Amino acid sequence: MNFDIIIIGSGPGGYVAAIRASQLGLKVAVVEKAELGGICLNWGCIPTKALLKSAQVFNYIKHAKDYGINVAEPVADFSSVVKRSRGVAEGMSKGVQFLMKKNKITVINGFGTLKGKGKVEVADGDKKEMHEAKHIILATGARSRELPNVKMDGKKIIGYREAMVLPELPKSMVVIGSGAIGSEFAYFYNSMGCKVTLVEFMPNILPVEDEEVSKAMLKSFKSSGMEVMVSSSVEKVDTSGTGCKVTIKTEKGEEIRECDIVLSAAGIQTNLENLGLEAMGIKTDKGKVMVNEYYQTNIEGIYAIGDIVPGQALAHVASAEGIICVEKIAGHNPEPIDYNNIPGCTYCWPEVASVGMTEKQAKEKGLDIKVGKFPFSASGKASAAGSKEGFVKVIFDAKYGEWLGCHMIGANVTEMIAEAVVARKLETTGHEIIKSVHPHPTMSEAIMEAAAAAYGEVIHL
Repeated sequence: MNFDIIIIGSGPGGYVAAIRASQLGLKVAVVEKAELGGICLNWGCIPTKALLKSAQVFNYIKHAKDYGINVAEPVADFSSVVKRSRGVAEGMSKGVQFLMKKNKITVINGFGTLKGKGKVEVADGDKKEMHEAKHIILATGARSRELPNVKMDGKKIIGYREAMVLPELPKSMVVIGSGAIGSEFAYFYNSMGCKVTLVEFMPNILPVEDEEVSKAMLKSFKSSGMEVMVSSSVEKVDTSGTGCKVTIKTEKGEEIRECDIVLSAAGIQTNLENLGLEAMGIKTDKGKVMVNEYYQTNIEGIYAIGDIVPGQALAHVASAEGIICVEKIAGHNPEPIDYNNIPGCTYCWPEVASVGMTEKQAKEKGLDIKVGKFPFSASGKASAAGSKEGFVKVIFDAKYGEWLGCHMIGANVTEMIAEAVVARKLETTGHEIIKSVHPHPTMSEAIMEAAAAAYGEVIHL
């Protein structure tokens, strides 16, 4: 069949690009080898948030007495928690199916391979079909990166996918990597009652975050009973016994931890295999497809978006890239993405959200900065909610008032970071944030107060 655009992959890059292309009057097909919605909806962003919500509710109930409510000792039904998560994911995937029909997008089941200019071969079992399009967008995403010395077997050494559907709660677990995925699963399993050891190669957990945020999260994790080992690496895992013997290299020497399960969450690896990139002469570098600011590869008519191109490997980035890509194809003149203004979120508890430069990065650039910080312990809403942990930290350029960065750790801060993203997009200054009246009592007041703290005008500290 002939189309204007064929998109290989239906994750938050692919399906969003397909819908936008349809809105622009283009005839679109999406090739998908598994479930619509990709990893994000089925095995990533959405089902993990469902698991984390269950952990949060469980923790609320365990601390109900703090709110003047007496309840019986709660018991987590692990299989029911997993079942709820899968149900949420299934519902979201069905939602994407509905959107495909609503927007008259053809869904082709199978594995897509480039077969020359404007041609995609789709293999589904023994059946192979050739489809043609003027434009082909690659949106094939990524998977768990496997460490060379820690081979995943799907049973004792697992990735994030298996971690979402374990048949029963393990008694103990070692989590390798403390980025967003590792920290979220470490929090979840620790909250459920599993003894968790979190191992991070870098000196700080959540290594891409501001150091003060990382240290606050470390303190929170440790206070919840989690063991955290930084500047450490897993050297080998012996699975010959009933469980796992994990050899961990630390600054003090090697240590052994025994556990039921090892979760490898040390980054992701792009899905570029068997797409026909080499035969087409499409340029790649370090596992990424090289593209211009509108996601055109070096081969005319072939584009790439999402985790397989340089930039942050985040669902909201993939969606934005897909929209810009198809708008350019349709003859529009969209504004390229500012990759310095992409928010990042980690959904353990407390949550973490950030955008822009860390304090260290700003100083390394030699910028003269003003830094403001407001703790949630001074927030009326946080006190009323029983969520006084964490703070908001803001960084401004001292000369021009440009908002360089915003870093938050606390309850529901992932719902607050968009204010900073929009304000930075609009080139808002620190004084404009201070003079923008924020509602009281809310957690969001902490942003205004942090900005005021940067300029020596804070009221509630």
